[in-house]
Amino acid sequence: MNAVILKTAALLVLSNCFMTFAWYGHLKGLKTAPWMVAVLMSWGIAFFEYFIMVPANRIGYTGGLELGQLKIMQEVITLAVFVPFALLFMGEKWRWDYLWAFLCLVGAVYFVFRGKAA
Repeated sequence: MNAVILKTAALLVLSNCFMTFAWYGHLKGLKTAPWMVAVLMSWGIAFFEYFIMVPANRIGYTGGLELGQLKIMQEVITLAVFVPFALLFMGEKWRWDYLWAFLCLVGAVYFVFRGKAA
């Protein structure tokens, strides 16, 4: 099961990199472009997100992870990818709220994975 978790998590990290750029990258890179251009560019990037995310979820689910476990894993990875993106690419300032939010998600991980053979 650990190999399933690692493979699923690795693919979800890669998928989330594409997702984050698809959802938020246009706010910096295409802020003066018409919104339809941003939509089309985002859809193009999101294709690769889905191309990686769908197999990740299938590997995890068929490998024994429960749906709730996959969702919480996705949320933790989303925040772990988003914060460096926000700080490094978008130039946002560090906020302690990022840490508190992440710690709340760690609690969620505990509750969905406790008592499981994962």
